[in-house]
Amino acid sequence: MAKITKNRKKVADKIEAGKLYSLSGATKLVKEVTTTKFDASVDIDVRLGVDPRKANQMVRGVVSLPHGTGKDTRVLVLCTPEKEEEAKAAGADYVGLDDYIEKIKGGWTDIDVIITMPPVMAKVGALGRVLGPRGLMPNPKSGTVTMDIGTAVKEVKQGKIDFKVDKFGIIHAGIGKVSFDAEKLFENAFLMLDTILKLKPTAAKGTYMKSVTISSTMSPGIPLDVKSIDE
Repeated sequence: MAKITKNRKKVADKIEAGKLYSLSGATKLVKEVTTTKFDASVDIDVRLGVDPRKANQMVRGVVSLPHGTGKDTRVLVLCTPEKEEEAKAAGADYVGLDDYIEKIKGGWTDIDVIITMPPVMAKVGALGRVLGPRGLMPNPKSGTVTMDIGTAVKEVKQGKIDFKVDKFGIIHAGIGKVSFDAEKLFENAFLMLDTILKLKPTAAKGTYMKSVTISSTMSPGIPLDVKSIDE
């Protein structure tokens, strides 16, 4: 049996078995139970009572976190030449079209978000087999297929994220860093949960938001009382 370190034991002692925490309590506690030497990411996992295999129960949306994610989001813009300067000025990390399409076909996906424009979607659509499984395919609903390239890039850089329920009925998203004030983590998490609640499919029956857990990189999960997410 693996030996439990002193740090792990201290962490375990701070999380009461069987207790469901308020959102404000969890965002404070996650900072206390994180022992990594680096600035760990804070994540939220939301298990929904939906069947993602059915189109009318798919949950997908976008949210602009008020305090960002704390992560340097790498953005690739696939656009025509006249839009390149706009993309670069807005802070895009990579800008181009045909060269990057060939690079992606070769397996390169060292990016977090791809933004493109309607006139080139035919070319981008051919990358579906590579980008789809990685959640990188641009989508008009998430604002990543647009003629307003500059605004789209700025929003992503400032904390706009695209989320989608996975095949297990879970939404997983980063909501900040451990270095964030607990209040900022609370505000990011609250907006994320509020957005998910508003996206409840009419076809979903029974309990919609079944469980919510907040954790940081390598920390135990802190279960939330979903009935008091505003506390």
